[in-house]
Amino acid sequence: MTTDTSLGTNPTTGSDRAAGSTQAGHGATSAPRPAGRRPTKRKVADWRQRVEIAVLAGPAVIVFVAFVILPVAMAAYYGFFKWQGYGPPTDFVGLQNYVIIFQDQAFRSVLMHNGFIVVLSLVLQGPIAIVLALLLNQKMHGRGLIRVLVFVPYVISEVIVGTGWSLLLQSNGAVNDLLQSIGLGGLRSDWLSNPDIAIWTLLVIISWKYIGFAVILFLAGLQSIPEELFEAAAIDGAGYWQIQRRITLPLLGPTIRIWAFLSIIGSLQLFDLVYIIWGQYIASTAGTSTMATYMVGNGRNSGNYGFGSAVAVVMFVISLAVALIYQRFVLRRDTAGALTERKN
Repeated sequence: MTTDTSLGTNPTTGSDRAAGSTQAGHGATSAPRPAGRRPTKRKVADWRQRVEIAVLAGPAVIVFVAFVILPVAMAAYYGFFKWQGYGPPTDFVGLQNYVIIFQDQAFRSVLMHNGFIVVLSLVLQGPIAIVLALLLNQKMHGRGLIRVLVFVPYVISEVIVGTGWSLLLQSNGAVNDLLQSIGLGGLRSDWLSNPDIAIWTLLVIISWKYIGFAVILFLAGLQSIPEELFEAAAIDGAGYWQIQRRITLPLLGPTIRIWAFLSIIGSLQLFDLVYIIWGQYIASTAGTSTMATYMVGNGRNSGNYGFGSAVAVVMFVISLAVALIYQRFVLRRDTAGALTERKN
């Protein structure tokens, strides 16, 4: 019998080839990856992310530095000089401008005015805005139109608002004429010049102007509260006011705190309505002047831009301190849940 060795397989050779192929296969799977490839991809991804952040945030940072940081730095520099507003400042007075500010009884008065406006704005606008938001959150005919009408005063220019109210509240204006025509002539008053009521007139105008913004914010906060919570509370027997006190107000708390923060900062920097309605001199005698009107009156209008710059720095420091304190003690609960630690 003859054996065809051309088609046969040598056992030894075949096993060696199998072992070799197995070793080659194991070698292919267990061979280390080229060093540096993965870190290189990670570095490329990190650089790409940094470039995207720079491209997207760069314009905003440039605008912020140009229109916020740089003016504050320039005001701090000019505040050390007695400067007329033109040419380079040369009359260095050091901290004299700041000493004059805090020794001036007029500045202490305007600081009290600002504090009074801050507190009364929160007390008057907050509850009214919450009640209006709760009412406008209900289903009713013409709800959209009423929302627009409530929000319209906020979008009207301060110049138009100030001019209109100054005409209405003059001694012979429409408000006094209306009181006279309905038999309430005894309530006629000099709403703008009487120091006893001028500050309250200002608060009414501010509330009318800005309460629409608070209502819109609260309506947005109410929309984020799930309806299931109200339905579950109603099934458990809770009344309407119990639901509002136990569910609505607590869940609306972050929105209320944000609105209060914006209202405080806006009240500290109040200028346009006071300056348009009362002007520079009437505001001081009527008791409605603010830090901003004090800055303009004693700075630009007096030709002492160095002193005005010092007042601007004081306003900035006060606003910054209030903002940091408010964020530290009031907004801490809201910001703590939004911040997460980066895990490597």
